Amino acid sequence: MANKTKEDALLRPKDVYPKEEKVDTWPYLVRKELIAILVFSIVLVVWSLVMNAPLEDLANPSLTPKESKAPWYFVGLQELLVYFDPWLAGVVLPTVILIGLTLIPYIDPDPVKGVGQYAFKKRIFAMFCFIFGFTMWFVLVGVGQYLRGPYWSFYWPWEDMEVAKQVEVTLTNLPLPAGIALIVCFFALGLTIPAAVFKNFYWKAGLVRYYITMTLFMFMMFVPLKMILRQVFHIRYVITTPWFNI
Repeated sequence: MANKTKEDALLRPKDVYPKEEKVDTWPYLVRKELIAILVFSIVLVVWSLVMNAPLEDLANPSLTPKESKAPWYFVGLQELLVYFDPWLAGVVLPTVILIGLTLIPYIDPDPVKGVGQYAFKKRIFAMFCFIFGFTMWFVLVGVGQYLRGPYWSFYWPWEDMEVAKQVEVTLTNLPLPAGIALIVCFFALGLTIPAAVFKNFYWKAGLVRYYITMTLFMFMMFVPLKMILRQVFHIRYVITTPWFNI
């Protein structure tokens, strides 16, 4: 009887992952990864040969340049500094967003379904969060690299960057009570509406995991919201205090 129980215990893991769903890592997965690496390397090599990267003149302390852009991989961070205080743009938001993207596989409410599968139907929310957070960084890079001209002014693609903008848009700050109310409403609606609409997702995730997931998600969504408030409504800061600005 003891031997039979031991044999049953050894067989249980095989029941969780049926034999027909298993696929060998080699050559199926490794071959696809190798092809992806080769294609990406070819794109980088061709890009480096086509794009010109001239060196600028030596810095002149008596002459301030019209614009000073970081390398392209840091331009997104430089663009983020337009919308937030340095401590938020350079430390808090990137850290929270990266932690959130890293935790997606661990806070997935259905870890057994679709193991080893990355189809949208199996992981709709997880795929959306990761793709959105991943592409958002490249959107910031694109805006900073191609839509920022002299004095870091915003230029639409059809505007000439050689012509410096003389009239700068006047930015305003929201009153402190209105800013606090906006932040509270933003997070309150973001935490409650998905639970009411997607009840199955809420019950699968559980209370703690749901609030962790949605809090990280709302921090990520706060970045495009702040960009819209500045570019469309000309609002610089939502909350202004002597110690910090948001």
